[in-house]
Amino acid sequence: MKHSSFFWFVLPSTLLMLAFIAFPIVSVVSQSFYTAHEQVVVQVKNCGPFGCSMETSVDQEATAALREAEPLGKFAGLDIYKDRNHLAFGEVAAAWVNSDGLPDFGRSLMNLPFYKAMGFTLTYTAVVTPLTILLGFFVAIAVNSVAKALKGPTIFFSLLPMIVTPLVGSLILFWMVDARGILGTGLQWLTDDPNLSVKASTGLMWIMLMVYGVWHAAPFAFVVFYAGLQTVNTDTLESAMVDGATRWERIRFVVVPHLLPLVTFVALIQLMDNFRVFEPIVSFQASAHATSLSYAIYNDLGGETRLLSSAAATSVLTIIGIAILLSPVLVRTWRDFDRK
Repeated sequence: MKHSSFFWFVLPSTLLMLAFIAFPIVSVVSQSFYTAHEQVVVQVKNCGPFGCSMETSVDQEATAALREAEPLGKFAGLDIYKDRNHLAFGEVAAAWVNSDGLPDFGRSLMNLPFYKAMGFTLTYTAVVTPLTILLGFFVAIAVNSVAKALKGPTIFFSLLPMIVTPLVGSLILFWMVDARGILGTGLQWLTDDPNLSVKASTGLMWIMLMVYGVWHAAPFAFVVFYAGLQTVNTDTLESAMVDGATRWERIRFVVVPHLLPLVTFVALIQLMDNFRVFEPIVSFQASAHATSLSYAIYNDLGGETRLLSSAAATSVLTIIGIAILLSPVLVRTWRDFDRK
C-alpha cells in the first residue's frame, strides 16, 4: 500500500482517537494538578441602632474574577496525589511506624479511601479475570461438542449474560440474594442461619460481586474461544486420535497451544474491564463493603460539590494502574512477535 493511501486510510480513526482518547487524557492529567479556587471572603461592618458588628460574606464578583482569570483553578502540583484521599504519603508513613507488623499495616492501609478501593479493585481483577477465561474456554469446548441441531439454542443461552444490560443483570442478582430472594433463602437454609444476609457481610458481598463479574464477562471469552476452535487444524486432531491421545490430551497439546494468542487477547480486554469495575457496586448498593477506583471517581463527581481535581487524580492513578497490569502481557506479546 502506498504511503499516501495508508495515510488517508488511517486518518479518520487517528482523528477520532485523538479527539476521544488522547485529548481527554491530557485534559484529565492537567486538571489533576489544579484545585478549585476558594471563595473570596470579606469582612463587612454593619451598623444599626444597637451598635455595629462584623459580618463575613462572600465577595461574588472577586470570586468570579479569580475563577475567570484562572479557569483551571489554583496550581497544587502533586499535593492532590499526596492527600489523604489518594496516595496519603503522610498517613502511610505514620501507619508503618505505628504498626507492629505487616497485618497491622495492611489493616491501617485499608482504612484509607484510595487503598481500600485499590484493594478491592486488585482482588476483583485477580479473581474474575482467570475465572472468566477458564469458564469461557470450557463453555466453548462444551458447545463445540454438542450435536449440530442443539448448537444454535446452546449458543443463544450461553450469550444471555452478555446480552442482558449490566445494570439490569446485577439488579436481578441483587434481588435474588436478598434475604427474601431464592438465593438468599437458599444460603440461609444451607448454613442453617436464618439471620444470614449477603448484604450485611463484607466477605459474602465481595464473593457475590465476583460471581456476577464472571457470569457477565464469560460469554465474551466464550465467543472468542469458540471462533478460535473453528480454526483448529482437523488433520492434527485426527492424527492425535490415531496415535491414541485421549480427549484431554488433545485439548492440552493441540487446542490450548492453538488458542494461546486468543487467551492473551481476552486477558488484555478483561484486565482493562475488571480494573474499571463500577456497575455491580452501584447495582448491589455495595459501597459500604466494597469500593473501586471507578466508584471513587463517581463519588467525587456526584453531589452538590463536584471534586473535579480529586476525580482527575484518581483517573490518572487508574490509568497508571491499568498500564502496570497490562505491561507484562504486552511485553510478552511483543517478544513473541519479535521472535517470529
